[in-house]
Order: sequence, then C-alpha cells, then structure tokens
Amino acid sequence: MTPNAEDLTRQDTTPDAQGAHAPYAGGSPHHDTPATHHDLPADDLPPDLNQAILEAAKQVGALLKRGEHDFALAGSVAVYAHGGTGNLQHDADFAIRPEDAEAVAATLTEAGLTVYAPPEDWLLKAKCLGQDIDLIFELGGEPVTTELLGRAVQLPVDSVQMPVLAPTDLVRALLAAFSEHHCDFGAVLPIARQLRERVDWESLREAFGDAPMPAAFLYLLERLEVIAPRGGDG
Repeated sequence: MTPNAEDLTRQDTTPDAQGAHAPYAGGSPHHDTPATHHDLPADDLPPDLNQAILEAAKQVGALLKRGEHDFALAGSVAVYAHGGTGNLQHDADFAIRPEDAEAVAATLTEAGLTVYAPPEDWLLKAKCLGQDIDLIFELGGEPVTTELLGRAVQLPVDSVQMPVLAPTDLVRALLAAFSEHHCDFGAVLPIARQLRERVDWESLREAFGDAPMPAAFLYLLERLEVIAPRGGDG
C-alpha cells in the first residue's frame, strides 16, 4: 500500500537517474514511453492533482477488472472510496498477490502503460495518465494474501466500481509501518478519524499487542476520544 502515512506505508520508490524505468524483471515487456492514449497531454488532464490521481486509479482498476485479476485498491484513494477526504497524496496504490505480479504487469503493459521494477522488491511501479501507480505485494511488511483481498469491499471510485481494501486492513497496514525511524502519528490521525466507525479496533489491539508504536498510537486515539478505551463501548 513505507513507514509514513503520506504514501500510506510505502517508501519513496522514485527511480534514480541510473535505474529509472528499469524493465520489470519478471519478463513483461517494457515501454520506454507509454502509449499516447494513456499519456495524455497536460492540457487534457483533469484540472487538479487529486482528480488526476482518481482518473488514473479508475483507468488501472478498469484494466485489472477486465483482466480478471485479484486486486484491491489501497492507500489514500481507498480512504477516499470509504468516504474520506479527497487529499490523495501523490499516487494510486493497488494491492496484488506476489504470485500475480507478472500477469498484472503484462496486462498493464499490453494496455500501453509503462511498468517497471524499482529497487524495492515488494512492489512494481507504473505510469498512467502521467500519474504514479504502485502495485504492492506487501502491506505493513506482510505479503498480500487471498484472504486479505477477499475481505475487500466493492465500492465506487467516482464512476468505476472496484474492490477496495477493508478499513481495518487499511489502518492495520499504517500501524504496522510505524517504526523508530518514522512514526508520523499526525499524518495517520486524520485517516483514523475518517474511518473510525468502520474499523475493528479491538482486532487491531489484539494484532499488535504491546508493540510500542501501534500501542502508543491507539492510546493517543483513546485520549483524543477518537476511539473508546479497551473494553469500552464505541
């Protein structure tokens, strides 16, 4: 979906000058330039970044549905689909199983998108309508599984229906990404507020136990009365 909430559990995977747009090693063809029907001129793009990211998410979601791939929308666009605000950060994220990566890459490449492997080995990256797309195999350090995708819910992303990660799974990935190197509670707090009625907080408490960073964040949510204390109502 990296230990910060701006990119919702991902590290910065912008290719460096030597590794930019390295072909996906799984064998899918690589296009040095995307097909023109996906790489539209700037004047033809939506008027703001949020809408541009939404349009790219819709395009990729439609392609994955057409290819009959198992996937779920993740990241800030998933929060938006669940009723959150439209602050979509800087890309669109899709959770896929590791074993499906090559087939997903082939589908997107055949549609004219650029797909490439960054240095990190837990995702692929793509370009659609000039926007970054992350195809994530791991969320919060755990592989994306059939069970995780099976808990996704069908929601409209503007006009396109697609599977979206369940709110509890979205928040679980954010909490799992906290570390001593990056622990930005302020970025995750608005997401917790937006999704609080839809999250199984007790299951998250059980999942993380006394892990320091998640426990501290859950305590903060209690003190701010975003969630009820352990064992309380709400």
